[in-house]
Amino acid sequence: QVQLVESGGGLVQAGGSLRLSCAASGRTFSTYAMGWFRQAPGKEAEFVAAINWSGGSTYYADSVKGRFTISRDNAKNTVYLQMNSLKPEATAVYYCATDPSGYGKTYSSSYNSWGQGTQVTVSV
Repeated sequence: QVQLVESGGGLVQAGGSLRLSCAASGRTFSTYAMGWFRQAPGKEAEFVAAINWSGGSTYYADSVKGRFTISRDNAKNTVYLQMNSLKPEATAVYYCATDPSGYGKTYSSSYNSWGQGTQVTVSV
């Protein structure tokens, strides 16, 4: 299985930006779709964004569309989540995960490896 390590979280004021990174180990990264999910305290985990194996297709939750951008660099085994115009409701632990189908699904059951998460806190 692929090992995933997220980074880039932190504390930011509302309206600010953060870029999350997810570094993957293993030689199969370029065949996997990648997804970002988040979980706020007391809430279920929710889909944020996904990207297919080539980077040619991306998918977003309606709540982040137009403000977040997912991208990947297969040469660096890394996927990114650029988050702009952040709102306090974005406060959560953000997780990256691998989808072996390669397509990029919006439901968590499609993902088989998960990182440890990185905390994002957006203050008012």
